[in-house]
Amino acid sequence: MKKLLFTFFVLLAHAIFSQDSIAVKSEVADAIQDLREFVAIPNDALEADDIADNILWLKRQFEQRGFNTAELATENLPLFFAALPMEDAKPTLLIYMHFDGQSVDPSKWAQPDPYQIVLKRPIAEGFETVSFESFKDDINYDWRLFGRSTSDDKGPIVMFLNALDLLKKNNRDMPFNVKVILDGEEERGSKPIAKAVKQYRELLEADFLLIADGPMHPSERPTVVYGCRGITTLTLTTYGPIKHQHSGHYGNYAPNPGFQLTQLLATMKDDEGRVTIAGYYDGITLDDEVQKILKSVPDDDAEIAKKLQFKTPEKVGRYYQEALQYPSLNIRGLGSGWIGTKARTIVPESATAELDLRLVPESDGNRLKSLVKNHIKAQGFHVIDHVPTQEERMKYDKIVSVSERGVTDAFRTDFENKYGKFLVETLANTFQEEVIQIRIMGGTVPISPFINELQLPAFVVPMVNADNNQHSPNENLKIGQLAYGVKAFYNLLSNKVQD
Repeated sequence: MKKLLFTFFVLLAHAIFSQDSIAVKSEVADAIQDLREFVAIPNDALEADDIADNILWLKRQFEQRGFNTAELATENLPLFFAALPMEDAKPTLLIYMHFDGQSVDPSKWAQPDPYQIVLKRPIAEGFETVSFESFKDDINYDWRLFGRSTSDDKGPIVMFLNALDLLKKNNRDMPFNVKVILDGEEERGSKPIAKAVKQYRELLEADFLLIADGPMHPSERPTVVYGCRGITTLTLTTYGPIKHQHSGHYGNYAPNPGFQLTQLLATMKDDEGRVTIAGYYDGITLDDEVQKILKSVPDDDAEIAKKLQFKTPEKVGRYYQEALQYPSLNIRGLGSGWIGTKARTIVPESATAELDLRLVPESDGNRLKSLVKNHIKAQGFHVIDHVPTQEERMKYDKIVSVSERGVTDAFRTDFENKYGKFLVETLANTFQEEVIQIRIMGGTVPISPFINELQLPAFVVPMVNADNNQHSPNENLKIGQLAYGVKAFYNLLSNKVQD
């Protein structure tokens, strides 16, 4: 009888996780229904009430699955924490995800309400809406669920919960103690998390950290990422006349802050996109072993350029993965006066550039900001941290006010770490594909405080499709990725780490 039951469960699991184009209706429908319910709770990272409502849903879902839960108070919004009963003999896995989302502008979405999931299937011109009544039939894995946070990051949370359900159904034990920390402020920089990790250090202690966030490699092969770039920001503002002035009367006479700012920005990079600020790339070496790792990622640089529609990439690196190993200096926003149909014939009173600096482990964010400010001074600008006074305006020809935000550090885990090898081997065996191993990804996940404070190795295991439109209108999740994530979590949580 036991042998018969075992065979039944093996066959059931195989059927559930078939990677054919047709999904198993009952299992996938359960996960989709959970996601529809979860996404229907607005989760704007700027709205405290939204975050509180999401925590109530999470508390109910995790406690139904045997977790002890707690809201961890921070200097701003609480973190959500859940843990299964601990056993001393087991290693402890800490999982980080986030449940907040970017703000939405419904007018930019191809559906009435971004918080009400819409089912769509691909067609030649894009996607067309399909009624959820289609659940009466089998659902194609290429169909998609459109809604805010379907992929970033509510989808992976639902994958995890449904993997737990299947483990229970199949009577599979977990060889780990499992702790989960869910962030409600990831999309606004997770400012409270550094102090919170220090405060709750003992509660969060673990052997390794798994981050289920971000997109898989575009090839759709299983992906493990060993690091994330960090980030910091600067706001630069130059000043012209105290008020906007008529360009006929004062053009050619009143200094134009737009030209001052663009001329300053142009000194920061050469014609091929390399930062010219002295010392910006110091400390970075890419030896033959690192180059081998980078080149093992099956990127198609020509395809990336075609997709993004530009002819020639910048030359910070010789190819895409190599470019990600260096800190970046990016103009993320630029403004002065009015543009388009609102354009006015004026000499603007000011011009502003918003910069973001992506960091790698070899670069210190505060040091890079100092290098930028010193460079600005070397171009003849008086640097201040406030709107200039009349006295300052009359004393200096060129003034820049600089405001800055804090630093989220980068991290990178060694490729030889045993937990990394466990993740790679398990995913390879699960999906019968070679796993793509990425040394560091371009984006930032604000989990460096966990690494710095808890001294544990960390890995990003993305679960969602690369073309998910995260942070943008029409964010979506392929149904096949929903099944992929359940299968990945199921096997990662039920296999042992080999010493």
